Amino acid sequence: MSSDITVSDLTGWLTEFGRLIKAHKEELTALDAAIGDADHGTNMDRGMTAVAEALAADPPQTPAGLGKQVGMTLVSKVGGASGPLFGTFFLRLGAALGEATEVTPDQFAAGLSAGLAGVVARGKAEPGDKTMVDALTPAVAALESAVGQDQPLADGLAAAAQAAADGRDATVPMLARKGRASYLGERSIGHQDPGATTVALLLAAAATAMS
Repeated sequence: MSSDITVSDLTGWLTEFGRLIKAHKEELTALDAAIGDADHGTNMDRGMTAVAEALAADPPQTPAGLGKQVGMTLVSKVGGASGPLFGTFFLRLGAALGEATEVTPDQFAAGLSAGLAGVVARGKAEPGDKTMVDALTPAVAALESAVGQDQPLADGLAAAAQAAADGRDATVPMLARKGRASYLGERSIGHQDPGATTVALLLAAAATAMS
């Protein structure tokens, strides 16, 4: 697996993610209305709009700088649990990618894994709890597997995006065990998790923008 990833590539990924969030804002809010506070789509759109403005006003020079900038913006602009969780993901991703101006696909996969570890540590969620972890865990595993087999980056990202989508869909029959959705008990069954849906958009954006 070749093709080093530049700050420009990562910025393109975030730009596409913001576009997808805006396009799916109403869907995300509707999903959250069923099992949460009915504000996930609105909050994430506000956060990603602020991210776009921050990246344009002060373009980061390194992956580490990008991760920190995106993470801090999401923490400050996105309400509820999503800001700290997605913010932590990007902060950990940036820290793992480091100060080099370009990173290899295996470094990027390791960065996503670090981001996942940060989300797990922050939210105390495990696979099967009906959260964003259910989409992010298989996505990271799929990309790491592709890296290990020296597959093209585009193939690895496509596999990660598909794994995230499958993980998103798998949340529908789950009983929520974390977050506000857990308060609903059995009534949480049959609803797709909005956080996992957002993760699927995040990986779909990577597959589109970085391939």
